[in-house]
Amino acid sequence: MPEPLVVRREIQIAAPPATVFAFLTDPEKIISWLGAEAKTETHPDGLYLVKGISEWGRVARGTFREVVPVHRLAYSFGWEGDDEVPPGSSLVEIDLLDREGGTLLRMAHSGLPNAAQRAGHGTGWAHYLGRLAIAASGGNPGPDRFAPPDAGNATSAAAPRRSG
Repeated sequence: MPEPLVVRREIQIAAPPATVFAFLTDPEKIISWLGAEAKTETHPDGLYLVKGISEWGRVARGTFREVVPVHRLAYSFGWEGDDEVPPGSSLVEIDLLDREGGTLLRMAHSGLPNAAQRAGHGTGWAHYLGRLAIAASGGNPGPDRFAPPDAGNATSAAAPRRSG
């Protein structure tokens, strides 16, 4: 039986695993598809930090747990200023498989506290993995206009606390 509070995604990317890995770990490449500023220390216990995500300008923070160059990343994940999914409270695991002349990316995001957070993060991952696929394959995903699913119901004070 699948774990109910885990987001799982797969996407085929028209780029080799080394290129996709770089777009997941190199701060200059990360900001081409996610956020406005990034800092990574790609070794166990190293920092994962991406600022300016979505129209809300959210800040994701975590710590790398596992780094296998070109094949696998695992890092803790959470949102600064968020009581439900604070920094380090969940785990993102990404595997890169050499398939069909490109890369099959398999991602699991576990440790989410409830179904609403799972749904919100599922929507966010679908959006951002699509942007990653475009950027890693040499395209320009354009400006990020993602607004989290409940943005229409959020006040500016509450917005940074909602999932995206």
